[in-house]
Amino acid sequence: MSQQQQPKVHDASDFPIVRFEGSSIYEGYGAPWCAEMDEFLARGKPFVLIYVAGGPDEAHDDRVMRGAWLKSHQEMLDGILLALIHVEPEPTKRAQLEEMLPMLVKAFGTPQAARASRDEAESLGRHVLAGGRMNDSV
Repeated sequence: MSQQQQPKVHDASDFPIVRFEGSSIYEGYGAPWCAEMDEFLARGKPFVLIYVAGGPDEAHDDRVMRGAWLKSHQEMLDGILLALIHVEPEPTKRAQLEEMLPMLVKAFGTPQAARASRDEAESLGRHVLAGGRMNDSV
């Protein structure tokens, strides 16, 4: 399957809010994920990425490809990718994720947060895009 035939993995219809549904994960999605992120960077406009949990486990090669892309683009993402907001409705999983977020921020540089619902994540995303801080109560 060529990259042109592969389904989009991000929903950018509401840019600068970009959504990534865990259910859109498929083996080999890493390359289109990176290409789409390159497109968002090329716009030169700040955006937030909302990751909605769910779907299949990510293939090792895809996870490695995404991680490498994030590390190699860390400087370019600064000031453009303002936040990565995870949606995890399950309280126990969300608490575990929140414990890991400082390590993810340190590794990739992008501020991250976890919220229980899409509405909460989007509210935080819009707040950050308007100049608010991630740790403000939203």
